[in-house]
Amino acid sequence: MTEGRIPVERRRRKPTKSGVLLSEDVIVDCALRLVGQHGGDALSVRRLGAALGCDPSALYRYFHSTDDLLLAASDRLIGEAMDGFHPERMAWRDGLREFGLRIHREYRAHPRVAALAAYRVTRRAHEFRAVDAGIGLLRRAGFGEEDAVRHYSAFVDTVLGHAALDAAYLALPAERREADDRAWTGEYANLSPQTHPQLGAAREHLPLMAGSSFAVALELLLTALEVAASG
Repeated sequence: MTEGRIPVERRRRKPTKSGVLLSEDVIVDCALRLVGQHGGDALSVRRLGAALGCDPSALYRYFHSTDDLLLAASDRLIGEAMDGFHPERMAWRDGLREFGLRIHREYRAHPRVAALAAYRVTRRAHEFRAVDAGIGLLRRAGFGEEDAVRHYSAFVDTVLGHAALDAAYLALPAERREADDRAWTGEYANLSPQTHPQLGAAREHLPLMAGSSFAVALELLLTALEVAASG
């Protein structure tokens, strides 16, 4: 696929061999399904064409590259996360918490897509809305424009970083996830307190290391922002 924006009038309007009427949404639906089932290697025009029952070249009329399609899929997740979100009705801290939880939850629901795209900039409508909302919440907290942008960057990177980390974990085969989780009650719990005194002292709490630390990290960050806003 090549770079550049595809004019609307060039896009395919007749049904494919399987009777599917192609559109950007239909292609994104298919991409999300294929990546969810088979991982990033499934994001190819050949596999998409086969799944949609069309010549792969027809996809060029909607997306210029598989990367362009990946960004559209990522923006879809942002849109679904933001659906029904009304930050103007919330206190700024509550709004940021809800913002973070929504994005994290949506990416966890699509872990293989999140692992590919959580660190990307989609440059599309849903992301525009999300960034505008996040900066707006921080301005309502009392930050000036520069600090609002700086703090939003730290906030969203924390959210997306945890989303990507948790997504990568969820994308592992079940037996590997279970083995990693068992380590805290197995190998770590059996270490000698003579050689690892801090682990020995905290042994009964080590199972807390299994699973996601996102909720704790989010509250720590929100508290830090609240302190900075009142300083």
